[in-house]
Amino acid sequence: MVFVAVGTQKQSFKRLFDLIEKSKVLEKKEIVAQAGYTKYETSKVTMYDFMPQEDIDKYIEKSEFVICHGGVGTIFNALKHNKKILIVPRLKKYKEHKNDHQLEICKELQRCGYLLYLNDGENIDEKLKKMQNSSFKNYTKDDNCINILKTVI
Repeated sequence: MVFVAVGTQKQSFKRLFDLIEKSKVLEKKEIVAQAGYTKYETSKVTMYDFMPQEDIDKYIEKSEFVICHGGVGTIFNALKHNKKILIVPRLKKYKEHKNDHQLEICKELQRCGYLLYLNDGENIDEKLKKMQNSSFKNYTKDDNCINILKTVI
């Protein structure tokens, strides 16, 4: 099972679900999503608008890996559960967020070796295959990368 989380921003994030819908790698996988305010018609993904944190934790724990937006709450929750993560940052140019801070966060966390992010225009299947075949650094609270992130944010 793959867990997808897009957070609670009021802006839609249909772009992420379009990518999931077209993915061959995800074709036969069970996918559960916390979609927030994003409305998307699909038979491929079990969609929930919002869910209690304990349900999110259960889905993350059960998941093979997590696909999510670039929100730090979602990212660090998945890291806490030692899951492989592919981040698709919300971008200002698509009106998915007010600025591109999620992209900055993604770049830094990938540089630190915690995860991979999908840059705009990249092929999601190629990135998913790379993520599945990669090893990532385990998150520790006192990691120096967190101090760098604070500077970026």
